[in-house]
Amino acid sequence: MRELLIENGRVLTMGPQGTLENGQVLIRDGKIAAVGTGLDAPEAQVLDAHGGYVLPGLIDAHCHVGIYETAIGFPGDDGNETSEPVTPQLRAIDGVYPLDPEYGLAVRGGVTTVATGPGSSNPIAGEFIAMKTWGMTVEDMVLRSPLAMKMAFGENPKGSFGRKGHMPVTRMAISALIRDTLYRAREYVEKKDKGDPAQRPGYDIRLEALEPVIRRQIPIKAHCHRADDIMTVLRIAKELDLLVTLDHCTEGYLIADKIVESGCPVILGPLGGFPQKPEVALQSLEAAGILFRAGVKVAIMTDLPANHLWYLPIAAGLCVGAGLPEEEGFRAITSSAAEILGLQDRVGSLEPGKDGDVAIFSGNPIRDLWCRCTAAVVDGVVRHGKESVSG
Repeated sequence: MRELLIENGRVLTMGPQGTLENGQVLIRDGKIAAVGTGLDAPEAQVLDAHGGYVLPGLIDAHCHVGIYETAIGFPGDDGNETSEPVTPQLRAIDGVYPLDPEYGLAVRGGVTTVATGPGSSNPIAGEFIAMKTWGMTVEDMVLRSPLAMKMAFGENPKGSFGRKGHMPVTRMAISALIRDTLYRAREYVEKKDKGDPAQRPGYDIRLEALEPVIRRQIPIKAHCHRADDIMTVLRIAKELDLLVTLDHCTEGYLIADKIVESGCPVILGPLGGFPQKPEVALQSLEAAGILFRAGVKVAIMTDLPANHLWYLPIAAGLCVGAGLPEEEGFRAITSSAAEILGLQDRVGSLEPGKDGDVAIFSGNPIRDLWCRCTAAVVDGVVRHGKESVSG
């Protein structure tokens, strides 16, 4: 039995226990065994938080880590299969390089879980996965595969294919390609469900990959910035009764009432950068607060390579400074992110039974630029800050 006791910190559980001053977290064999005060674990290794903030490991709900590798250009760029526009059969698990240096930076920044995958040049790009940021192989690190099906609307697909004179040239063509493929996938699934071997369709790797989407087992992870593209996503999702997360959602704050009506969550970002293309011209740090107050569940992303993964609490802090309540700023990179990704049974809060992923900061990481991540624990093992461990 392997035990780790984290103590002497302000524990933000992001769960029913709220915030515990001078709280403790006991991790046993990789899972959280208890959270509270006065915990008795005489055989445990002790990790001293030194009065810092103890949080669930941070979660980046949308990035491309391991798909876009660090500083090597084309040899490490596996983000977009631009040889054709519709590629649902692509799997992030086949493209991630888990030894990319960014994973180590993520751990040292307290980010322990990421959603990563292809995009966003293709109208349908392929499968995203959820994975931990520590490990030697994807198999060691993966939490869920597939996690979602990446699709993209607006400027990116237009620019990637339209400039070459290939479909899609227009937003109408992007939607038509997506809609046509989804309807064919629904027909494919319906034929499979009939049970008559004579009517069973021949294997189609593209439509097979979309079966979990049609069955509402995974959501569409929809890249959309402008309000018109957001509404197109919602239109298609309603038409085919599909699950969707609205990723980027730059102009979503302008149509917050429509998003609330849809029930779709938002993964906002990247934040704090220069607006490098027309469809993000109306980006606002106030968006997270506006969407939250309207009743939308919000997570915050880095969209690496747009920002480093360790930038995540800074992005949350920018939103808090612009009106998002501080508690929701923390949730946007922990529990709300986990809920939006469907990973709340494993990560996102410090509760018994969940994975032993913990980030310890010397101060408040979304308010204090001087604070640093002093220790990070992944699956109950201290992967950063080992000098603080005793016993």
